[in-house]
Amino acid sequence: MQSLFAAGLFSDQVALVTGGGSGIGLATARELAYLGARVAICGRKMDKVEAGLAALAADGIPAERMLGGSCDIREPDQVSAFVGQVLERFGRVDVLVNNAGGQFPTPAEGMSPKGWEAVIRNNLNGTFFMTREVATRAMIPAKRGRIVNVTAMVVRGFPGMSHTGAARAGVENLTRSLAVEWATHGIRVNAVAPGNNIRSSGTAQYGEALLEVTRKATPLMRLGTPEEVARVIVFLASDQNDFVTGAVWGVDGGQPLWGDIWSIPDPQAEAKG
Repeated sequence: MQSLFAAGLFSDQVALVTGGGSGIGLATARELAYLGARVAICGRKMDKVEAGLAALAADGIPAERMLGGSCDIREPDQVSAFVGQVLERFGRVDVLVNNAGGQFPTPAEGMSPKGWEAVIRNNLNGTFFMTREVATRAMIPAKRGRIVNVTAMVVRGFPGMSHTGAARAGVENLTRSLAVEWATHGIRVNAVAPGNNIRSSGTAQYGEALLEVTRKATPLMRLGTPEEVARVIVFLASDQNDFVTGAVWGVDGGQPLWGDIWSIPDPQAEAKG
């Protein structure tokens, strides 16, 4: 591991990363641990969590500085139980990275109510459940904390995945609202919005053909990496960030400034054809 941040930046701090077993979550957990944090990761699938713990161990992180567990963030009881485990093990939570989420591509007209609700529960409700639990049990009593919500680049809408677009927009508003409500408690709340041009476990489901389309629609003409997103998360999660709150940071290679990847049908052309 190498880092552009100062060694020991997160010494004596505890970081909780949801969805920390793979992709952006794991890249963030590895960097935080490398910089001295005790790290707790969780996810719905324990095999991914165990793989994440193995990656941390391979980085040389001792077992006493990491914790992993199964947690479905859509279920408040599971959220409460996992946060309790973290507090019992480490005694505090200084950093929360809400990275867990999920969606599937589908046009709105083909989306079922069940599919819509599943994504809203995961990406919006789950983020709120975890954030409120950590804040009320750890950060507000301690009068300090850093919360970073990992969303998506939805400023131009999200055609083809309107369910996650709506949920992520809700998380952005939640981020701004809590930044104001909890500023008096010494808590900074920000969001990082990766583009759909990050090559990670989250975009792997779209296939190489679509990833190539997104690459061509990116001014920098390449795909981003989880580590590039993690660097921004780590800065916002650090004590070096004390005057940025309620902000949404895009990590997307400039794609919203230029590229369009959603093909808009032309009804007149179709009628003539």
